[in-house]
Amino acid sequence: MIVSTVALYFYTKNLLQDEVEEELFSTEARIESSLKENNQAFSLPPVIEVVEILDLKTEFLKDTLIFDPSQNEDEVFRELSTFKIINGKNYRITVRNLVVESKDILIAIVISYFIIILLTLLFLFYFNVEGNRKLWIPFFENLEAMKVFSVKSENPIELVESNILEFQELSTEISILTNQVRDDYQNLKQFTEDVSHELQTPLAIMQAKIENIINTNAIDENQYLLFSSLQQDIQRLKQLNKRLILLTKIENNLFVNIAEIDISKRIEKTAFNFRELFNVDIIFDESQSLNVSMDPYLAEVLCNNLISNAVKHSSKQESILVACTQNSLIISNLGEEPIENPEKLFNRFYRESKSNQSTGLGLAIVKRICDLYEFKVDYQFQDSRHLFSIIFK
Repeated sequence: MIVSTVALYFYTKNLLQDEVEEELFSTEARIESSLKENNQAFSLPPVIEVVEILDLKTEFLKDTLIFDPSQNEDEVFRELSTFKIINGKNYRITVRNLVVESKDILIAIVISYFIIILLTLLFLFYFNVEGNRKLWIPFFENLEAMKVFSVKSENPIELVESNILEFQELSTEISILTNQVRDDYQNLKQFTEDVSHELQTPLAIMQAKIENIINTNAIDENQYLLFSSLQQDIQRLKQLNKRLILLTKIENNLFVNIAEIDISKRIEKTAFNFRELFNVDIIFDESQSLNVSMDPYLAEVLCNNLISNAVKHSSKQESILVACTQNSLIISNLGEEPIENPEKLFNRFYRESKSNQSTGLGLAIVKRICDLYEFKVDYQFQDSRHLFSIIFK
């Protein structure tokens, strides 16, 4: 733009000068023709001057400054002086024409270029923005469709077609990928449900047969211990299987029976049952009622798992504290040291102590229930106590 501005300036200046000189020569020719016809010299200073002279000289062109009274300043004129013999007399014919100043030319060019460039940028920006917006509409619509896509949905993802080859190829690959992922998830889900369901019956039969052997046959102490251990393992497998089924149902949103539940009364009932069953000291602080909208069965599972977790990690001589506030439930038990990996505490099958016979799914179920209803579950270690809290609102 800078180079073209400079080039345009000199080109325009030369073009105007050529036009001025062409006009000067044309005027000089008319004056010469008039002198030949009328044989009378005339002048119109400072534009035209016709003077008789003694000697002829060579014609020349030059720039000259002439004061302009109307503008009260010197103006630049282009001057042509020619020497002619007309009707036997020597004449000097001087013709002048006002020249456009270089400064005016430069200012006009710069302003013109600035306006043109500004308009060009505005048009380019507008068409570029509008073009990009229309061009990227299918991409962003497909992006929103991907954000709300769920592998749990039975319907395939709906993508917008595009005239852009790359976007269309991307949409095709996304459709193929999401359909494959959805099918794999459905197959895995069906497999998990089938396996969990089919395991229930043989486990129950195995447990019944072991009880039958113990009750109907004379066995020694070693055999009794062996069968008891086998029963415990089967019971643990049954519990693990039931919890896996429960997790699958929660993840598939099968619990749709929403009711107003008083968590304080629910946790009080659960604490009473554990106190009677395991002979542990559970202190319940019913400061106020706590109503929450959720499935009643999941509310019972939530309370059972929290109390069960505290009982499993406490001795019978230690007290378990349960408290309800306006929007939270807090359960705590004594502990010698904090959990080593609290960030993994709510992961499936994670157990802090390998000697514990827990399935590692209790707290994972608690976390999944809280995620389902957008509750916040948290763990802290304060004053030598493990604190599990749930914020409901």
